[in-house]
Amino acid sequence: MIVDTHTHMVSDAYLDLLRAEGGPKYTFRTLPGGGEVIDKDGVPFFTLLPPMWDFDRRIKDMDAAGVDLAVISLTSPNAIFADLDLSRRAARMMNDAFAEARTAYPDRLRWFAALPWTDPEAAVAELARAVDMGASGVIAVATVDGAPLTDPAYAPIWQAIDASGLPVFLHPSVPPGEAALGLGDYNLSPPVGFVFDTTLAISRMLYDGFFDRYANLRMILAHGGGTLPFLIGRLDVCHANIPACRAGTPRPPSEFLDRLYLDGVVFTGGALDLCIETVGADRMLFGSDYPHNIGDMAGRLALLDSRDVPHRQTARALFGL
Repeated sequence: MIVDTHTHMVSDAYLDLLRAEGGPKYTFRTLPGGGEVIDKDGVPFFTLLPPMWDFDRRIKDMDAAGVDLAVISLTSPNAIFADLDLSRRAARMMNDAFAEARTAYPDRLRWFAALPWTDPEAAVAELARAVDMGASGVIAVATVDGAPLTDPAYAPIWQAIDASGLPVFLHPSVPPGEAALGLGDYNLSPPVGFVFDTTLAISRMLYDGFFDRYANLRMILAHGGGTLPFLIGRLDVCHANIPACRAGTPRPPSEFLDRLYLDGVVFTGGALDLCIETVGADRMLFGSDYPHNIGDMAGRLALLDSRDVPHRQTARALFGL
């Protein structure tokens, strides 16, 4: 069984909701060549493509690439909005849609639950509802409307996730400070901003004592873990030599690598080799980033299968398939 763990879908109803109530932070505009893109504070990050809401086409594309099962998730901005009611409605809407999709394609689809993180009490309740509906995991966006996931306000959510036993998919968005970073230039958010967002989030967790507190948590990092494979040695050295880096936990970051999985959404053999060296071949998962414009089921699968990576067995064990 080949399982795609990094692949997204949306619904027409979700896009309608985002159009009507997502502004001024999230806005839609027409591209010069046709089609639409969603901007966050003026920075483009989400090009809308028809396969994103066409489940029949998804299944055909999976068949063509030889993918047996997809664990679908709602990409950024997910259900994370300053308006708490909007967050609650978006999460409920998409979890219902994904549960219905699994019912329609029971042998081909599973799903990560979206949570209204800006309303922790509602997020805990929505997690329980999603578990009852058959969610296979939870997606967490790297920052919650600018706040880090390690903020104490989100502890009740993490406690509930930890108790549920569901794996977490850590996915980036446009990082905070996008204007100061100039991420609007050359559309730098997808190639650079996203991996920075993931890297900052997981580095903070590794220094914070996060994985000490949530002892059962297993986390999948998008895009090969951002730049974590390149930086893990530096994180350890800084933990050993900079007191502030070890204030949250006495354990160096590398001791928590057995809690992490990396998807194979990288684009060179050298990058994949570094991922494998960092977490081990048995912690690598297949991911395609389909149907985004850089998503590629066949290409990412071919690269992963060019190495001795038991991603099929790993996915089956992680998701209880």
